[in-house]
Amino acid sequence: MHSSDASVSDPLLQAYAGVARVRVCGLLVQDGALLLTAHRGLLPHNLPFWSPPGGGWQFGETLQHCLEREFKEETGLTVTVGRFLHLHEFSSPGLQALELFFEVQLSTPGAVPRLGHDPEHGPDTQLLTHLEFVKPRALGQLLPSQVHPVLRDIISTDDVFIPQVRFQ
Repeated sequence: MHSSDASVSDPLLQAYAGVARVRVCGLLVQDGALLLTAHRGLLPHNLPFWSPPGGGWQFGETLQHCLEREFKEETGLTVTVGRFLHLHEFSSPGLQALELFFEVQLSTPGAVPRLGHDPEHGPDTQLLTHLEFVKPRALGQLLPSQVHPVLRDIISTDDVFIPQVRFQ
């Protein structure tokens, strides 16, 4: 397969098509809410897809360093990576990823997140559109397709610390 996989219609996603990726994601809980990013281009009708901050593991870096780097890029926050929690296999036409989820904690308590950027995309082609601490009740009010599968069934933020392995 080539990176211009025909089954991926959104041009924003072409960079990820036709390759197996390893993504590292961080779960940051604060005051009963999870820090999540909204992504565009993944769902029909311009619906946002909510997922924890994270991104692609690069050759030569540790998983922990990858997550620290991705968190800094996407949220402006410096985090300490904690325990491994979840493994999720993602597969859709043209896209495939193995996602690893870790607990993270702020290195500087009280630091405030700000929406960052993905250096793999230019200013007009950013996938990230919003950054927010979201309570589980608010996630439950969204369509299931708008919430990362690892987070779809949570009732409280305590639930994110119950390890999961999800294969498609």
